[in-house]
Order: sequence, then C-alpha cells, then structure tokens
Amino acid sequence: MEFPQQQKPAGDGKIVYPPGVKEITDKISNDEVVKRLKMVVKTYMDMDQDSEEEKQQYLGLALHLASEFFLRNPNKDVRLLVACCLADIFRIYAPEAPYTSHDKLKDIFLFITRQLKGLEDTKSPQFNRYFYLLENLAWVKSYNICFELEDCNEIFIQLFKTLFSVINNSHNQKVQMHMMDLMSSIIMEGDGVTQELLDTILINLIPAHKNLNKQAYDLAKTLLKRTVQTIETCIANFFNQVLVMGKSSVSDLSEHVFDLIQELFAIDPMLLTSVMPQLEFKLKSNDGEERLAVVRLLAKLFGAKDSELASQNRPLWQCFLGRFNDIHVPVRLECVKFASHCLMNHPDLAKDLTEYLKVRSHDPEEAIRHDVIVTIINAGKKDLNLVNDQLLGFVRERTLDKRWRVRKEAMMGLAQLYKKYCLHHEAGKESAQKISWIKDKLLHIYYQNSIDDKLLVEKIFAQYMVPHSLDTEEKMKCLYYLYSCLDTNAVKALNEMWKCQNMLRSLVKELLDLHKLPVSEANNTAMLGKLMSIAKNLPDAGKAQDFMKKFNQVLSEDEKLRIQLEMLISPTCSCKQAEICVREITRKLTFPKQPSNPFLEMVKFLLERIAPVHIDSEAISALVKLLNKSIEGTADDEEEGVTPDTAIRSGLELLKVLSFTHPTAFHSAETYESLLQCLKMEDDKVAEAAIQIFRNTGQKIETELQQIRSTLIPILHQKAKRGTPHQAKQAVHCIHAIFNNKEVQLAQIFEPLSRSLNADVPEQLITPLVSLGHISMLAPDQFASPMKSIVANFIVKDLLMNDRSVGNKNGKLWSADEEVSPEVLAKVQAIKLLVRWLLGMKNNQSKSANSTLRLLSAMLVSEGDLTEQKKISKSDMSRLRLAAGSAIMKLAQEPCYHEIITPEQFQLCGLVINDECYQVRQIFAQKLHLALVKLLLPLEYLAVFALCAKDPVKERRAHARQCLLKNISVRREYIKQNPLAQEKLVSLLPEYVVPFMIHLLAHDPDFTKPHEYEQLKDIKECLWFMLEVLMTKNENNSHAFLRKMVENIKQTKDAQCPEDAKANEKLYIVCDVALFVIANKSTACHLDCQKEPVLPSKFFLVQDKQEFKNDKEYLTGEMRQMLLTGKVNSQPKPAPVLATVNKTLTVPGRRIIQKTTTAPDTTSNTSTNSSPLVTANNKNRHNNSTDSSESRAQENNENPVIKKDETKKVNSHRNLLSPLHRQPCSLSTSSSDEPSQKLVADAGIEASPVRRRGRPTKAAAAAAAAALKEAGALPAGGGGGKGRKRASDTTTDSINVKMSKQSQQQSDEGTKRQIDLQR
Repeated sequence: MEFPQQQKPAGDGKIVYPPGVKEITDKISNDEVVKRLKMVVKTYMDMDQDSEEEKQQYLGLALHLASEFFLRNPNKDVRLLVACCLADIFRIYAPEAPYTSHDKLKDIFLFITRQLKGLEDTKSPQFNRYFYLLENLAWVKSYNICFELEDCNEIFIQLFKTLFSVINNSHNQKVQMHMMDLMSSIIMEGDGVTQELLDTILINLIPAHKNLNKQAYDLAKTLLKRTVQTIETCIANFFNQVLVMGKSSVSDLSEHVFDLIQELFAIDPMLLTSVMPQLEFKLKSNDGEERLAVVRLLAKLFGAKDSELASQNRPLWQCFLGRFNDIHVPVRLECVKFASHCLMNHPDLAKDLTEYLKVRSHDPEEAIRHDVIVTIINAGKKDLNLVNDQLLGFVRERTLDKRWRVRKEAMMGLAQLYKKYCLHHEAGKESAQKISWIKDKLLHIYYQNSIDDKLLVEKIFAQYMVPHSLDTEEKMKCLYYLYSCLDTNAVKALNEMWKCQNMLRSLVKELLDLHKLPVSEANNTAMLGKLMSIAKNLPDAGKAQDFMKKFNQVLSEDEKLRIQLEMLISPTCSCKQAEICVREITRKLTFPKQPSNPFLEMVKFLLERIAPVHIDSEAISALVKLLNKSIEGTADDEEEGVTPDTAIRSGLELLKVLSFTHPTAFHSAETYESLLQCLKMEDDKVAEAAIQIFRNTGQKIETELQQIRSTLIPILHQKAKRGTPHQAKQAVHCIHAIFNNKEVQLAQIFEPLSRSLNADVPEQLITPLVSLGHISMLAPDQFASPMKSIVANFIVKDLLMNDRSVGNKNGKLWSADEEVSPEVLAKVQAIKLLVRWLLGMKNNQSKSANSTLRLLSAMLVSEGDLTEQKKISKSDMSRLRLAAGSAIMKLAQEPCYHEIITPEQFQLCGLVINDECYQVRQIFAQKLHLALVKLLLPLEYLAVFALCAKDPVKERRAHARQCLLKNISVRREYIKQNPLAQEKLVSLLPEYVVPFMIHLLAHDPDFTKPHEYEQLKDIKECLWFMLEVLMTKNENNSHAFLRKMVENIKQTKDAQCPEDAKANEKLYIVCDVALFVIANKSTACHLDCQKEPVLPSKFFLVQDKQEFKNDKEYLTGEMRQMLLTGKVNSQPKPAPVLATVNKTLTVPGRRIIQKTTTAPDTTSNTSTNSSPLVTANNKNRHNNSTDSSESRAQENNENPVIKKDETKKVNSHRNLLSPLHRQPCSLSTSSSDEPSQKLVADAGIEASPVRRRGRPTKAAAAAAAAALKEAGALPAGGGGGKGRKRASDTTTDSINVKMSKQSQQQSDEGTKRQIDLQR
C-alpha cells in the first residue's frame, strides 16, 4: 500500500501552538517542557475528528511532537505527555495518520509501547495519564495502522510482551478490558498471527510462567477465548509443525507442547479442533517415551471434570483406550492411574473402561495390578455408584493375587468400602446390599496358607468389620448381626481365627509357665520349642524366630514385662485392660533413637494376635442380652436383614464358639439363665448349642450356682433320653464334664435306657443308642459289664443281624438323610456304639475288638447287607458300608486295636474309598483325611489315597491329591519341629507309606491278571498318584531311599500269604512298576543310599539273603515301552463308521451302560468306574462321565436305561457274574452268658483266581452260609448274596465272547492317558 504524500503544515512550516503555549524547544528546561506539553495535551484531548480547521492548524505541531527530541527525551514525564499527544493525534486524524514515513510510524508506535510500561505501578501519580493512553489506543485501535508496515510484527510483539509483563493484581477490570481490546483487535483484524507473536501469548500458559504471574495467564486465557476463531488456525499450524513434522526449532515453546495443549483445552477445546487428530498420530509413535507423554496429556484432557472430549472425538478416545494394552509398562501404568479420575469425573465412561481394567487387573506387572485396585477403590470410596459390580469383581479376584502387596491393597480396599457403606451405612441399604459379599470374601481369605494373609484378615476384622474402638454394646451388636449374615465358609473361617488366636495365647502362657521353673537344659529345649511354635504364627518365620528369642531373653530379665504379658493372656483380662497391657509392653520395648524397630514390629504382631480386643465378660453379657431380645421379639433383627430365628440360631452358635475360646467370660448367673431359656426352645439346633455351651463353660456351676444346677440336671436327663441324637451326645458329655457325682447321674440315664431297648421300634432307638455309646465311652469301668450284655444280646444279635423292614427298591445308591429308614439309622448308631464301647475300654482282653472287627469286615464283604436277605435298599446298604469302614478307621486310631487289625481288614477298610457310591467315597475320604492330618491314624492309612487314582470323578481325584499334599506337608513339618520325632521316623516319615501302598495295590481285587497292560496301567496310575507328590523334592536323597525301599521289598515275601506264589508274584510286579515310575521320574534315585529302610513285618516277611535272592525282571521291555508311551502295539481292527459313532465307550471292568438323551429326571445310571482310561497327553482322565456334575447324579442310580439291542448282552453279563457275587457272612452271636465270646466267627476261604473287591469264591460263600445257618444267625436260604461292589466292575472270563470282544475293542479305542515320567 502506498502512503499518501506527507502533509505540509500551514504558515510555511511555522509550528502553531495552542493559545497560551510557548514554543517547545530543547533550549528550555524539562519542567517548562512538561508545563507546556500539559497544555498541548489538554488541547488535543478537547479536539475531535470534525475539527478540520484545528487539524490543519496544529498539523505542524503534530509532526513536531514526533521528532527525535521528544521520542528520545530522557524525561519520563515528557515522554508520557508526548505519548498521550500522539495517541490523540492518531484519534483526531484517523483513519489516516499525519505521519507517512514507515520508519517514523514504527518509531512512534515503539515509543508509545515503551510508555505503556508505566501501567505497572498503579500507585504512581501519573497512572491516570498511562491509563488514558491505554484507553485511547484501545478505543481508536491505533495500532491497526501498523498492519501497513512491513515489520509491524516487531511492534505487536513488543506491545504484547509489554502488556503481559505489566499486568498485575492491582489493576482493575477496566485496565484488563482495554488491554484485551487492544490485543484482540490486532489478532482479529490482521492477516494472521506469526509464530513469534503466538509465542508471546502462549508462553504465559506454561506452568512456570503461569505460577509467576497469574494475571498474565488470565489475560492470555481471555484473549484466546475471544479470538478463538482467528487464532485456532495459527495454533494448529504450530502444533502440526512440532508434532507431525518434528520441527522443534520453529519455536522456543516446542518442548512445552503437551503442557500448552492441556492449557488450551482447558481454555476452549475449540482451540484444538485441528490438533486432536495429530495427537492420535502421536499415540501410535514407535517411541515409548513419546507415547507416554501423549498418554499423560490425554489422560488429563479426558479426565478433566467438564471435558466432553471422549464423546466429541470417539476415534481419539478409542485410540487412547488402546494404550491400556501398550507394550511399554509406564504407558499402561499411566492409563490405569487416569482411570481413577475418569471414573470419578465421567461415570458414563465406566463401561468403556471396564474391559480394559479387566485385562490390566491380570497384568504381569505387579505395580499395574496394584494401581488397578487403587483406581477402583478410590472411585468407590468417593461414590459406590461410580464402580459397577464387574469392577468390584476385579478387586475381589486380586485378593488372591500371587503378590502380597497387591493382595493387601485389595483386601484393605474392600475393608474400607465395607466399613463405609455397610457398617456406617453412608449410602443407604441399597449400597450396603451391593457389597454385602465383601464380609464373606475377606474372611474366606483366612483359608490361605500365608500367615501374612491371616494376620491381615485379623486386623481387618478388628478395625473394619467389628471395630474394637466401639463401645461394648455397639461392638457386640455389630458382631452379633455380622455372624448371622455370614455364609458357612466365612463362619468357619471366623471360628478358625478365634481358635488360632486362642492357641497362640496358650503357647504364650506355656512359655511364661516355663519361665517360672528353674533353669535347666530340658527347660531351655522346651522353651525353644514353644518359641518356634509361636514364630510359625508370625510373618517371616525366619526373622520371627530370632526376634522371639530376643523377646524371650527380655522376658527372662524383666519381671514387670512378664507380669504385663501374663495379665494380657489371663482368661479374666478385659478388653480395656488388654489395651493398657499392650501399650505398656510396647512402651517398654520402644527405643526412641531407633526410627524403625523391626523387633518391636514383630512383638506388636504377636500382641495384636493374643490381645482379647473383642471378647470379655462384659461382651458376653451384651451378646446374651441381644439373644434375649431376639427371643422376645424386641430386637432389630429385621432391620439388620435377618429373621429372628436366624438371629437366635446364629447367636447361639456364636456363643458356642466363644465358649471354647473364652469359657471364663460366661460364668455369670444371668448368662446361664438365658441359656436355660434356650434349652426349652423347640429349635433343636438352639438347644444343642446351649447344652454345648454349658459343657464348655459350666465347671463351677456345681459349686457356685446351685440354682442353675438344680434346673439344669433334669433338662440334661430329658435330652439324653428323648432329645435328638446330637442333643443326647452333648447332654451326656455335659453331665460328665461339670458334675462331681457324674457316676450317679450317668447311671440314672443308663439304666432306664438299657431296659427300654426295643429293636421293633427303631424310631425310638437312635437317641438311646447314642447316649449309651457315649456313656460307655466316658465311664467304661462303671458300665463295662452291662454293656457287654447289651452288645452281645441286643446290638449284634437282635439289631444288626436282623432286617425287620423292607427298604425302598428305587435302585438309587444314595438318598437324603430324611429318606433313610429308621432301622438303618439305628444300625448305623449301633455300629458307632460298638466303636465307642471299645474306645472306652482301650483294651482287648476279652477279645471283643476281634469280634467287632470281624463283624465290620463282614458288613463290608456283604456290601452292607449283613443278613443277605436282600431286604435292604441300595442306598441303605451304602450307609452301612460307610459306617463299617469309618468304624474300622476309628478303631485304628487306638494303638491297642490297630495292632489287631489284620492286613485283610485294613484292605477292606481302604477299599471303601473306591465304593460304587459317590457319597460314600466322598465322606470316607474326608474322614480319612481329617484323622490323618491330626496324626491320629497310622501312616499305612495314607496309602489308601493311592486308590483314588481310579476314581472316575475328577474332583474326587483332585481332592485326594490335595489331601496327600496336606498330610505329607504336616508330617514333614512335624518332624522338623519336634526333635524327638526322629526316633519315630518309621511311623511319621511320608516315604514310609510306599511299602503299605505297594502291598495294598498287590492285593487290589481288580489286579487279577498281572501281565495285562490295562491292569498294569491302573497300577502305574495309582503308584504315580502317590509318588508324584512324594517326589516333588529330593530332600535328604529321598529318591534313592524310595528306590532302595522298593528293591528291598522284592527280597521279601508277602506276610499275608507267604506261600502263595501268585500273590508274591503280584507283589514283585507292583514293585517293578514302582521302580519303573521312580526311575523315569528322577535321575537322582540311582545314587547310593546310606540309610537302610525299615519294612513293616506285618506286611512283609524278610528272607535270609543267603537262601533267597530275587533279581528277576517281571516287566518285559515291550510292557515298559507301553507303560512309558501309553500306546498298545497291537492295534485292533477298525470298526465300521456307524458302529464307532453309536458305540458306548467302556472302561475295563465297567458295566456297559448306554447313555440316553431323555430329560434329566428320567435318566438313570449305574455305578461308575474307579480306574478310568487315560490319554497319552495326561489331560483327559475320562470321558464325559468324569464331569463331576454328571457323575454324582448318574453313578448313584442302579438301573441304567439300556437300548433294546443291548439288553440281552447286559443281562447275560449280569447273570454270568452273579455266581461271583456270593460270599460268606461268617457270623456267630454270643450268648448272654458269655458276652465276651466272638461276635463273628472265621470261615475258611480259598483264594479265587478271579477275585472281586471284598468277595471270596462261590464255594467259600456257600460254606460261610452253612456256618451261619448252623449258628442260627441266618434263616434257611439266606446265606447267598451279592458282595460289595467297587466303583467299577472288572470284566471276568465268564462274559460271553461277543461281549468280551466289544469291551476289548471299546477299551482299545477309548481315550488313554500317559503320565510323563521323563519330566
């Protein structure tokens, strides 16, 4: 643009001054210049654009004021006045300035800009003139003249820098408004914003500058908002060059791009309309650090409170979510941290985040899993509605994380939510119901093996679930209703927690008692044992042992500390006293100069576990009052979400548990009065619990509470005679525990019950039998003689040897408890009575135990139908088999009876674990495990679990394996903790189970053809089932020890039948299979073993080494290869396609059953196999019948639905097998004159070439039947019957050829499993 020619002043260049103003030259003083300029300023201020004459008149003065004299004048007042004049000149002469020279205009505007710095000091006398200058410039938009200048950008940059630098918090709104108007006009009316000018604006948004001058930040923010339409393009160009093209030199702010984007987005998202797609590009960068920076930025943008970016830019949101799966750990971590803010600020995005958080909750990085939990919990604590059930489920899963830090965070987070919403009800009942599962889940964690988990659960219980800081009444109300709402497993966990704490208190008490004894070597050893036991209950057992030794040393030196500790564990210690004791002990062990004291922390762990922070006499009294209110109907049961009946029953159960751990706290007349009221209630469970509480806590009733005693005795007598079986048991034990004249009391119960026994009314027999059994066990000397008569004449002869009623012939192998016939229930109690009677006597002088064992064996041999009259139903027979097997196992726990249990009886007992009824196998295995884990049963019974390898149900095999792991762990730990155990290694060391297992498998009734691959494979499976667990570690050269033990067995003979060549051969074959398994499992087994294994003489006859040497290999090379690979060399002829499709897969020894597609209620199945075919990949143990959900429903129905074309085959199969199902029931009853005579007589039985599980040959069965007839025990024709079935039947030679071929073909084509022995 061409500027017009500069105007010339009137009067031939003479400068005209306003009236009264003299000439202004450099000849006069500054004060005079100022004085004259003020009059000039006044003149220009009064002029307007329409004063053409004046404009022309004062044109020379306007030009003169732009001279160097004024623009470079050193006096700031002069410069200010000149600037004001120039601003007015631009106003008056607008739109064309009187100055036409580009350079002059530039100098003028730079001069004016410099004067604007005076705006900084609002207290200056000249501030009003500076404000006038700013106002004038803004109103006239004078700087717009500069657009015509080539280097106008320099002026604008200087102006913007000046305004941003001078603005401060002392400026009023008008100043800010004029600055805004001035700058916005330049941006909006120009051709664009250069990068340098943009930098002067954006630099004020950078955090460092923002914090230095908040007003400059606000000014820039407002400016950008006003000019968004114009400046957005410039901003987009800047970010495009930096982000996409990578031109960082384009601006000094390049390194702050992400900070700027965040600020710009907060100011107005429209500023970044074109920038967001560039960020999507950056999210996919190959540079992890660059992706991390973008993720951090976007996390702030998406998570901002009012941000709508996610909904407005879905592609960018989806791309951002993809970074949750980034390969770079810090990126994933940043995404997870963002999720917390996002959930809290944008609940609508929770659905999008859930799936990604799910994946990250399983992230391999511990920190990420941890932060997922923190994210969800923080959102939940702010508002539970922000987190859905799925998100809470992720936290629930992480309570079982492999890392302690993650587990702890998850557990503590859930505990905080529970306390806030369930305990304090901060969000109403609906929210409390949403997370009601938390209390159960947290307590379930107590089942974990880690002591850290247990300690944290105890801490959570004491601080969050039932806060110990509450007053007693509130605390007990909390506990009362919590206990009522817990599920069964949570209740068990809570009970176990109290039990563990009580056990630890007992250990500490025993330690303190040892301190009272004189110092001796034995005392020190005993102390060390106690300290090790205590350390096992603390975290980091290694350090705990050292710290406990140090604590023990402190105790020995500080008597006051011992007194405080004794007071803490005293049964009479109150919760308040406990807090004082803990505080005092902690204070004594605190060292001020030590910032961290791990010793003190460990002692605190111990004190927290043993301190009674919840239960004392006052607490029990409060619980009893709550129980009374529930009984009276005045409690808040319904409000707390439980019915009154549930509250009463749970309350009694809670008191019952506490009566074990805190018996002293119950001793008050008020408490016992309330319990007496419970005894009179109709609810059987309530009464039973009340009796048990009396039994546990009533030791002082007789001496101190006579009134309670006189009321209690008649009630206990009545419960023992006519209560439920459980009540009767507890009543008898209660009388025995709390009364001094218990002999008289028990006799008053025993005599009427013994006289009223009547087998014809079995419904009325069950409770008397329970009472009599427990009385005979508790007072054997007093009732030994009358019990013998009852056992001989009534229990055996009248009850067990007679079937008075006919059972339900529905074919089911198991039925619900309420469906079992009263007669069978009475027989089960009769068997238990026999066991209790013997356990009370604890001797076998009268040979009663031998007779009882023969009776129980006969019960197992006859499958539960002792009389073989076929009156008993299948389900009742299952009950009796279970009772008989459990009884033998119970007797084996008493050493004097274990010695007389023969190998045959042991085998019969063990084979119950392979019973055809699922429930029998399940319950027997549980009883076996519980007795073994408590070290009550001899080691040989651990071998029974090897037979579980044949169980067709996967969950039963898994349970058996867990039992083995637990038992072996318990035994190894016991040996470590007890130095004296070294002397009893033969009965404790798990490896010594192998001889018993080999002998048991050698006498497996299914092991009839020792050279057949299928049978050897079953033996290998059973051996591997046990050896795999035993050989997990090669501790103390145990692998070589096992090999040597098996080799030694090969040099012995079977003590059960030493002269039977076939029996010995089977024993040696099992040994060879065992050696094969051991050798393939371990290379270390071939090392030398210095220790000589000890073999049980009851099972093995050691031979003279000079006369007997067995070096024969019983497994051929071909058989070894087949066992190793699981493949049979000779493949059967392939069946036609249709035959293969329609054929039922069979198992060796299993009856062929066709599956049907009928409805579940019409489907019936037969017993399942105990030795499933297995595949070479060691994964599929069985066909579809192994599924536990089907197995329990199918295997306990006797009558299968069979297709018509198979009916004849199956019937033929059964008819051919029936002769094998007969066996002796060799019983003779004792007369009343000789009650100590044998209850069961022996019958000679010859070995059968095809022996069934627990069944002798037909000839032997007939001989035994004849013997029974002579004894009068069986009616004519009642001597034959079926033997007890295992979970599968072995195919015998009697089956017709067609059936055998089909079974063989199906077996070969069935799935097989190979155990990888070369791992």
